[in-house]
Amino acid sequence: MRKAQVIVIAIALGAGALAFLGMRSIMQAPTRAVIQSERVDATQVLVARADLGLGQAANEASFRWQDWPKEALNPSFVTSASKPNAIQEFTGAIARVPVLAGEPITASKLVKPGSGGVLAAILPAGMRAVSTKITEQSAAAKLILPNDHVDVILVQRRRSDSGAEAVISETILRDVRVLAIGQQIETKDGKKTAEGNVATLQLTARQAELLAEANTRGDVFLSLRSLVADGKEQVNVARIVRLRN
Repeated sequence: MRKAQVIVIAIALGAGALAFLGMRSIMQAPTRAVIQSERVDATQVLVARADLGLGQAANEASFRWQDWPKEALNPSFVTSASKPNAIQEFTGAIARVPVLAGEPITASKLVKPGSGGVLAAILPAGMRAVSTKITEQSAAAKLILPNDHVDVILVQRRRSDSGAEAVISETILRDVRVLAIGQQIETKDGKKTAEGNVATLQLTARQAELLAEANTRGDVFLSLRSLVADGKEQVNVARIVRLRN
């Protein structure tokens, strides 16, 4: 073989080896992840640091500021820009509804001191809170709890002209909300029995009059309603059956 051919072959082999090594280094080079960060406009929103139960008084440790995207901001939220001293302002306020940890605070969820008691704070506008005595027999063995719905039954004992005693019962109120049993206005986890000898009901003004009259005429019983509508009456709609004279 001629010397010139040997040189050409050597050059070709060297170039091939260099190309192979170059491709190998490229394939084995570590892949670098490129992370693009996008700045999101945010503002600080007042949220609950821990769960607030119905009627619970808040303190400074009950709240904290949390960054919140401006595009998801609700006008009812309390922001550091609009109320920088909100934590101090809401200290001592009472929860009108249960508030979960991390949930944004709004003025409608809390009532400030001096605006009325706990029961007045959770009572809907136009409604009344009226109490009636209960026993184990008259309140489903004390298994009726706050926020249950009940029917109110009046039981009267009357004597006929002949002296015979007759017992007459009638439902005077239907589907009314129980606000409290004793002083308990919220059912705690794991507590299945409400203690107390008084039930406080949420009534209209007319219903309040009927219940007050019923308490003077006989014994009042509470009949616990199912959470499921029975098809004849709509849940959360109170109805009145007038007392018979």
